[in-house]
Amino acid sequence: MQSPIFAYNDQQTQERWSLQNPQMLRVALEGHDDLLARKGTMVAYQGMVEFDAEYQGSGRQRSRARTGEGLDLMRCHGQGIVYLANLAQHVHLVDVDPDGLTVDSGYVLAMDSSLHHEVVAVDSLYGISGSGKYQLNITGRGRVALMTSGAPLMMQVTPDRYVNCDADAIVAWSTGLRVQMQAQTHSSGVWRRRGNTGEGWELSFMGQGYALVQPSELLPPQNAVIGQGLRAQYGMGQHGAHGQNQGNVWS
Repeated sequence: MQSPIFAYNDQQTQERWSLQNPQMLRVALEGHDDLLARKGTMVAYQGMVEFDAEYQGSGRQRSRARTGEGLDLMRCHGQGIVYLANLAQHVHLVDVDPDGLTVDSGYVLAMDSSLHHEVVAVDSLYGISGSGKYQLNITGRGRVALMTSGAPLMMQVTPDRYVNCDADAIVAWSTGLRVQMQAQTHSSGVWRRRGNTGEGWELSFMGQGYALVQPSELLPPQNAVIGQGLRAQYGMGQHGAHGQNQGNVWS
């Protein structure tokens, strides 16, 4: 059998982390360096690799129950190669430096097991209870694989040039940046979007670092419930992928 599809072979490399293609991550395991990956994202593997649910302590469970932010992870260990992907999202490799990385958990595909992650709050400029948002702060030394809907924009933040981003499009930023959450409106209209522009909450970044923005204002649909009704089988209705994306937390 012959076909151009046979050109998409395994990418041979000596690197632990690499991209098989823009939508698929390839990670080599050597028995002493476990990988933490989002549950259900393994699409293939080679060698003697095992997958176990990652234990969450009581503190992390309480934090997730209170904030809604957290990661459902599996631990990949052994010797071999693991391929990870999620809904054909674009995958990007980021080296975490000592300053740390702040990211929405919905955009994390995998990370080195040596990294530490905890929930942090982003407060509203107006001090309104409940209008802030929680994110993950990832610290240590290692690599993280992030996902975006399409090719992202990396914006450099410097002391003399701060950056504003739509709060529904921001993916990640340097933890050392100063962040303010605000609405594109005056305080009396904070609960509604600004006129007919459709713009709502934004994040303002100041300091030295970077902010990563995707060309979409929706999270990748996670844990979509499929099978309840005919429409859901085709990704429609409240149980389809579109329904899972409604009501973004920033809106």
